Amino acid sequence: MAGDTYDVAVIGGGPGGYVAAIAAAQAGLKVACIEAHETLGGTCLNIGCIPSKTLLHWSQRFWECGHGYGEHGIKVEALSLDLARMMADKDKVVAGLTGGVAFLFRKNKVDHIAGRARLAGDKRLEVSLTGGGAREVAADNIVIATGSVPATLAHVPIDETRIVSSTGALALPKVPERMIVVGAGYIGLELGSVWRRLGAEVTVVEFLDRIVPAMDSDLAKAYQRLLSRQGLDFRLSTKVAGASLSARGVEVTLEPAAGGAAETVSGDIVLVAVGRKPCTEGLGLDEAGIACDAHGFIVVDDRYRTNIPGVYAIGDVVPGPMLAHKAMVEGVAVAEVLAGGHPVVNYDVIPAVVFTEPEVAWVGRTEDELKRDGVAYKSGSFPFTANSRAKCVGHTAGLVKVLADAATDRVLGVHIMGADAGSLIAEAAAVMEFAGSAEDIARTCHAHPTLNEAVMEAASLAAFGRAIHI
Repeated sequence: MAGDTYDVAVIGGGPGGYVAAIAAAQAGLKVACIEAHETLGGTCLNIGCIPSKTLLHWSQRFWECGHGYGEHGIKVEALSLDLARMMADKDKVVAGLTGGVAFLFRKNKVDHIAGRARLAGDKRLEVSLTGGGAREVAADNIVIATGSVPATLAHVPIDETRIVSSTGALALPKVPERMIVVGAGYIGLELGSVWRRLGAEVTVVEFLDRIVPAMDSDLAKAYQRLLSRQGLDFRLSTKVAGASLSARGVEVTLEPAAGGAAETVSGDIVLVAVGRKPCTEGLGLDEAGIACDAHGFIVVDDRYRTNIPGVYAIGDVVPGPMLAHKAMVEGVAVAEVLAGGHPVVNYDVIPAVVFTEPEVAWVGRTEDELKRDGVAYKSGSFPFTANSRAKCVGHTAGLVKVLADAATDRVLGVHIMGADAGSLIAEAAAVMEFAGSAEDIARTCHAHPTLNEAVMEAASLAAFGRAIHI
């Protein structure tokens, strides 16, 4: 077992890990990144964010060709789907981006070690190499950034053929006639939307009485109505009691969440999308004495230090939103810590996005949370039906809601449902990062005609109780 010594060894080459490795190398440290997957980029680039957003984009274009272009004078004759070509395009995008990370490693002199690492004590890692054999890596500092894996249901066994996780749902060989999605969160709604647009009948089963529980409840209700009009069938307050394979596909037993008579529904494909859990199996956390909470997340302080000196953790393996961009900012922050800096990540300003059509994005507090906590606030909402750019491009569904402190006018939360909401939310996040007010947004000149003007108008309503275009 050959030995190598580094300033920093990062376990995991996903958004948190590869960013931490590059940032640490740019700070002048000698860095190795150990990744078990055959390519870099983690779940996000390989089997998560990137492939799903590619399919979301092109499935939406396919849907619009068949359902939305005619009213604008564009006639599409003999529309057909080449699913294999669409999947190949998705794979090409993934390959390009994962290859890009490998290039960045070479550019920044990060040593990429392909293998599975295990904590061996005394600032050492034992690495089972992907190509066979083993290697020992010693490092003054070890960063755990192994991400997360899909959560499962014991009574709904995943085979990635007919009962699939998000991984299998990104690589189906044909469009199913009927798909049952278990879970009405980000992943279930995004992948359910993809296959609905491509022709599947989709039923979404959710244990709670609403979709996307982290979302502002007003937007969640409007969002569900829009998705229902797109053909998604929702079964809320319903639990999945079991699933079994049959000649017809998969038989799923449903029961009311509050108790009651069971029923059976069938589908060609069942997608289990009930969240994610930290990926820490095989790391040797128990043997190393690394403290974890009751949910399996590694416990860290405000400088990402575990209870073991020299061992840090970031991303989905620590508490907080399980989002790639949250992992990325933590990757930069932990690298700065290791280089002697004192970074601060504002966890109150981590945006979230659901990339359906329309997109839904939010940052900060929801109205439900402000009411629960007794915070006095002002609210301004502006519909995209009154936005000129939305009218031009035919995307008038949705609205912008701005929530501001009643006394100080400081922006507390912004919630957007509409075209390109994931990009629009960045303005709100920037204002909130600098403790800006609704008036700051309202008095900032926004280009015309743009979707961003809806943010300005909603802020005007929150700040002044009036807007020009409604």
